[in-house]
Amino acid sequence: MQQLHQYIDRHSGRICDEELIGDPLIHWLYHPIREKAPQLFQLLISARPSALLSWWHYSRILNGRLSRESRSLLVSKGIMIECLDPPERLNTARKVFERQIRYWVYRPLPKEKEAILSPADAKALVGSLSNHPYLEIKGHFFDLPELLGDRPLWRETFVSADFGVFRLTPEKYHYNHTPVAGKVVDFYQVEGKFHSCNPGAVVAEVTPYSKNRRVVTIIDTDVPQGSGVGLVAMIEVVAMMIGDIEQFYCEDQYHVPQPIKVGMFLRKGVPKSRYRPGSSTDILLFEPGRIRFADDLLRNQKRGDVLSRFTSGFKKPLVETDIQVRSLLALPTATD
Repeated sequence: MQQLHQYIDRHSGRICDEELIGDPLIHWLYHPIREKAPQLFQLLISARPSALLSWWHYSRILNGRLSRESRSLLVSKGIMIECLDPPERLNTARKVFERQIRYWVYRPLPKEKEAILSPADAKALVGSLSNHPYLEIKGHFFDLPELLGDRPLWRETFVSADFGVFRLTPEKYHYNHTPVAGKVVDFYQVEGKFHSCNPGAVVAEVTPYSKNRRVVTIIDTDVPQGSGVGLVAMIEVVAMMIGDIEQFYCEDQYHVPQPIKVGMFLRKGVPKSRYRPGSSTDILLFEPGRIRFADDLLRNQKRGDVLSRFTSGFKKPLVETDIQVRSLLALPTATD
């Protein structure tokens, strides 16, 4: 029997149970198979098997027409109301997964104009690679040199970084938005595996996010019209059954999408990219001392009354908060 995993809903403050999709399969893969058949495990998390799993699962299920009951459930949860397309057009699970929303209405910007924003609708944890006693969760989710690939300059820049980890689950809106405004100074892809982002898999497999295929964007915010919080790394990480991160930068809603290029200026809070069907993870790295995370995220993370698999696996309170894209993540330290 799998252990319960809970998180805190930011809007209501409620403790919520998470229904982890494919949980028995993930447990089987990351425990009996990983421990007893490591070569088979490595094969199953490589690119081709992950693509085949995606085809088998999503081509069969996501391209099938939604039942009337399923569509009614989506309407009751408010998912259809947010969407640009009318409900009758969102007639397959794939279309729902790849939906565009009226984010300018349903994901309003914070009242603090200087706010650093959440990059996604996701379950978030924040931390530090320094020795801060309340933020330190280093070594569990990623290895910094491995995460950033063959870029010694960025490894040095972010060696003591503050960071956020944002876990997107399959029902979420899967566009990533820019958390800050600034100029792109580096943009590259790092090849890797296709580990699951299921909390049980993260606990079982040390630093999985730095082992997966990922796209890294380095943004200089200390430029005119920038957010003024130094260099920021935005890392988009694929998960099991996702092999593609489509760069989709749009300054005006979803119009005229552009690929990300070195030298371009990114506005804050607009679409930057989107994941293909499945679940996935964003990571943000900030230069040390330049930002302070929102107080409620820090409070929630330390709660001992929530049944989190991260708490159980890492032997310290570590609780995710479910947050919305473009909501307040942090503020510049200069506002203190």
